[in-house]
This record gives sequence, C-alpha cells and structure tokens, in this order.
Amino acid sequence: MHEQVKLIVERIKELRRISHETMEETAAACGISEADYAAYERGDCDIPVGVLYAISHHFKVELSALLTGDEPHLHSLTLTKNGEGAEVKRRAPYEYQSLAYGFAHKKGEPFLVTVAPGTDSLPELNTHPGQEFNYVVKGKIKLFHNGREYLLEEGDSAFYDSEKPHGMKAVDSQAEFLALIMAD
Repeated sequence: MHEQVKLIVERIKELRRISHETMEETAAACGISEADYAAYERGDCDIPVGVLYAISHHFKVELSALLTGDEPHLHSLTLTKNGEGAEVKRRAPYEYQSLAYGFAHKKGEPFLVTVAPGTDSLPELNTHPGQEFNYVVKGKIKLFHNGREYLLEEGDSAFYDSEKPHGMKAVDSQAEFLALIMAD
C-alpha cells in the first residue's frame, strides 16, 4: 500500500474512533457496504475519491484534511497555479491534483485528473454519494456510467449521478479531465 494511502486510512480510523462509531454505522452513513468500508480501513483496496469525499462529509472535515493531514484555512479565495495542486496518489491509471485544497467549507471538490491509457477492458467502476461533473481538457476518455459507454473528447463534458457505477479510461493516449465531486 502506498504511504499516502496508509496515512489516509489511519486518519479515517481515528475519525471513526473519536466519533464512537462502528464500521457498520460509518459505512451506512456514507452509503457504502460494510464489507467495502472494512476493506478500505484494512487497506485491502484503494478508496475511490468519491468515497473519501463522503467520509469527510460525514465526519465534517475537509477532504483536503483527510488527504493531507492539514486543515484548510482560506475562506474567501484560494489560487492554485498550474501544476501546483495537491497531488493525491490513488490508484493506476488515475493521478489526481486537488485544485482547492486550501479552501475551507467547500460545497464541492475540484480535481484535475490525469488518466494513463490502459487495456481494452472495462475500467474499475466505483460509486459514491452525490453528483459529479467531468470536463475533458486534453485527449479523449471513455466514460462508463450505469451500464453505458460514452466517448468524450477535448471540450466535452458530462454531469451525472455518481451513485451509479462509473469509471473512465483514456483512449489512445494520456488524457486529462476536470472532475468536480459534489455531495448531496
């Protein structure tokens, strides 16, 4: 398990412990199965960003605090220069940059996501509470959502119910898209 993921898992465990919740209670509050939640806490598998967002929302902490261990302090404006977003090491083939990690009390979480080209197989699908917006900045991606497949090219966007199974994969070459995750 990547060191950053280990630290995130420890923060989640600590939040649950100080909230006096069982895994079952936390899983139910976050809209995920107890088995999946337990696997996340054990570090058996990567935690999708949408699930991290649901966990942070449930415990009323900023996602950036969960990801980095630092609480954001900005309330009026945060600027993120090109390439300076907080890097979030997750799982291949995705690389995330948090674009508003310093802003407190966000109503959504914006990320710049880079996707490496992969195999012809279906990408790992995930679900999380809320809605998601994706805007393709570079390249082409296939968006898989709720059993359907969509080709998105530079300038194309999609807004969808993220509680339905979804995933993306780059087509032909590396792609980048802006993802905005919003909780209900």
